[in-house]
Amino acid sequence: MRFRSILLPVSAAALAALSAEVRAQDSVPYVDDRSDGATLVRSLYNAINRKEYARAYGYFGDSKPVGEFKAFADGYAKTESVEIRIGEVTTEGAAGSIYSAVPVAIKSVEQQGKIRFFSGCYVARIIDPSLQVPPFTPYQIETARLEEAEGPIEKAIPGVCNAP
Repeated sequence: MRFRSILLPVSAAALAALSAEVRAQDSVPYVDDRSDGATLVRSLYNAINRKEYARAYGYFGDSKPVGEFKAFADGYAKTESVEIRIGEVTTEGAAGSIYSAVPVAIKSVEQQGKIRFFSGCYVARIIDPSLQVPPFTPYQIETARLEEAEGPIEKAIPGVCNAP
């Protein structure tokens, strides 16, 4: 009998967490577009809104500028939703790669309604598709630099981001 009373609260907590993830996935359409730097960053935040942290983490290149997966996912533990605004993207080629510098502003709504703003730049990279051999590697995020900013979101978008 004691065994059951211990399992019920754990099961209820697990169901509540699963329910929140299902609601997030049901309310936000799935978007996975890696055709350019801006759509890759939009896909990243789509995955975060849907609580699909493994997918979001997978958009980063081998260097993983965001650290290990657990720390990345834990960083969104209190996040209810995110909204993104993208500024003017700069794209340039260099040494067989194409780089896109993507200026962003983020509005993050956390539990208990706390709102935070972030501003910064993502740099996405793709090896020139005409030079690739299988398996094909689409755009990946190479660097991510965000800092807390003042709102509103429209005023937090950086004017310029530089590709490497």
